[in-house]
Amino acid sequence: MISINPLDLFLWTFRRNEKDVVNLYTSLSPVMQLATGGSMLNFGYWSQDHPDPISAQKNLCQVFADLAELSPGMDIVDVGSGLSAPSKLWRDSYSDLKLYDVNINFKQLVFSGSQKNIEFLNSTSTKLPFQNHSADRVLALESAQHFKPLSDFITESKRILKPSGLLVIAIPITTKNASFRDLGLLKFTWSSEHYSMDYLKNLISSNGFSISEEKLIGSNVYDPLANYYLKNRNKIRYAILKSYPSYVEKILFKSIQKMKKASESKTIDYALLKCHL
Repeated sequence: MISINPLDLFLWTFRRNEKDVVNLYTSLSPVMQLATGGSMLNFGYWSQDHPDPISAQKNLCQVFADLAELSPGMDIVDVGSGLSAPSKLWRDSYSDLKLYDVNINFKQLVFSGSQKNIEFLNSTSTKLPFQNHSADRVLALESAQHFKPLSDFITESKRILKPSGLLVIAIPITTKNASFRDLGLLKFTWSSEHYSMDYLKNLISSNGFSISEEKLIGSNVYDPLANYYLKNRNKIRYAILKSYPSYVEKILFKSIQKMKKASESKTIDYALLKCHL
């Protein structure tokens, strides 16, 4: 049984500094693995052809790769790489990709062991360990909401990208100045910053990028994810309770219910952004 002090959990989600995010993901990433049966940590892009978590998560990775215009032989920097499942998928889909997985969480980096064409780098997102103009793509798949300050990550991305390079971001957003009443439990259980689309676009453009493509896909992310959890809660709960105390699943359940309501009311959305120098 994995023991988590509820006070620690509250402090990690309230403060949300880099150390807190590392502690939170180290403690709770296995919840996602137990719930889905896989090693991806994203919400997924759900559709009729992708009705289960693993399929939806892989679909989001592929949609993201298409947006990023990945092609063989590129140097790809994946910042906030999680357990590196997306990088493995991209490596296997595009020949001769060279992937650099950057993660401040060392325990997540060592999860996969040695991997062909993937180099693991234990570093912060705001000081990327690469030479100027050395990368074809900088990718942040459902991770940029944790980078502090986000402006430093964008500046660093600009520094390391080649002139023809792209910064591509997939990120949960709020669609207005969401109040505590609007977000409710999500204000605490979403252990990230709650950026609006306008804020992100202004931040990106003020740091030297132009946004050539943007998509809002929240209706294919939150609603079907919540519906799947609610439909299969008994099975998922049984799997989680093998390793976690019951309050962890109860908080997750309440959070997913609130996420569904917030999505239906258009309080939250999910953005895909392609950015050029």
